[in-house]
Amino acid sequence: MTGLFSREPKDPEIKKNVKKLKIIKKLVKDKKYAEALKLGTEYLQKVPNHHDVLFTVGGIYYLKNKYKTAISYFDKALEIGNYDIDVLLLKAYSHQKLGESKRVIQCCDKIKEIDPKNKAVSNLLAELN
Repeated sequence: MTGLFSREPKDPEIKKNVKKLKIIKKLVKDKKYAEALKLGTEYLQKVPNHHDVLFTVGGIYYLKNKYKTAISYFDKALEIGNYDIDVLLLKAYSHQKLGESKRVIQCCDKIKEIDPKNKAVSNLLAELN
């Protein structure tokens, strides 16, 4: 029974999810991207709005040169944390690889709002010119 000021019942899947997240991160660290991608997408079916997993799966697709798919995961991650510089930067690089200069500039502008002295943005914008 849950009273007005009592704690909410714990999610029985939390421990499993934390373990899975650690496994995914270890697989990425060990450069076992296919396994990490499989586990990451399975994880997202159960927990669709997990920022770190969305970023990780998007990053793996970026490494596999599947930039449009990567961007879709980055967009979902940005819905959760729209000021994440790492996500914005990888999204900008993905757009650059696809030759979408306007979108690169949009991502860079957003990063500059957050971190005006970001060197990666300066370098990326210099490459566009």
